[in-house]
Amino acid sequence: MTKFPQFDESELRRQMCEVGRRLYQHFFVAANDGNISVRLNEREILMTPTNVSKADLHPETLVKLTLEGEHISPVGGPGASSERRMHLAIYRERDDIRAVVHAHPPTATGFAVANLGLEKPFLPEVVVRTGATPVVPYTIPGGDELAQSMIPYIKDHVTLLLGNHGVVAYAPTLRDAMFNMETIELNARIYLTAYQLGTVKFLNEEEVEALRKRYTGS
Repeated sequence: MTKFPQFDESELRRQMCEVGRRLYQHFFVAANDGNISVRLNEREILMTPTNVSKADLHPETLVKLTLEGEHISPVGGPGASSERRMHLAIYRERDDIRAVVHAHPPTATGFAVANLGLEKPFLPEVVVRTGATPVVPYTIPGGDELAQSMIPYIKDHVTLLLGNHGVVAYAPTLRDAMFNMETIELNARIYLTAYQLGTVKFLNEEEVEALRKRYTGS
């Protein structure tokens, strides 16, 4: 098990509320859609509550859970999002991940509905930041089915299109998880524009390797 550095829980609660507002302002979510979580330590995560708009989050109403999904706090408050199983699956599969953001950004979600992955590289920033984004086949949300369908994809990616559903992005920090979400939506918008203009010029293997060597050292 990875040794987790100690984080300031009150600051993480504030950041989660801020990310919720950004999701809402970007129109990546509507109504009560979407969910956010942060792994606090080896045993606990914070997660957004069910049936609360991401624009209306408050630090004290965020839900604390065990990694098994058991409710810790607040006592008598709303429970965690029904999508908690998806978040927990990511944390179980990736001990380097500390934050998960799930939303429905319109263009990227359109690709998920069309069952079109964003896997072939065409933007240097996407190669360096997120890499490929495949489509996870549709399963009914809110239960174990979605979490199980994601498992084959989690270890090799940091952004996933969820068939007929939305997008999930994850990273070692909440800031980077949100950046990954923004990147996949912008990637989808640019791809769609290029496609409508008549052509998409993809980067070849040599170009991708040169980018990785320069920016990641791999």
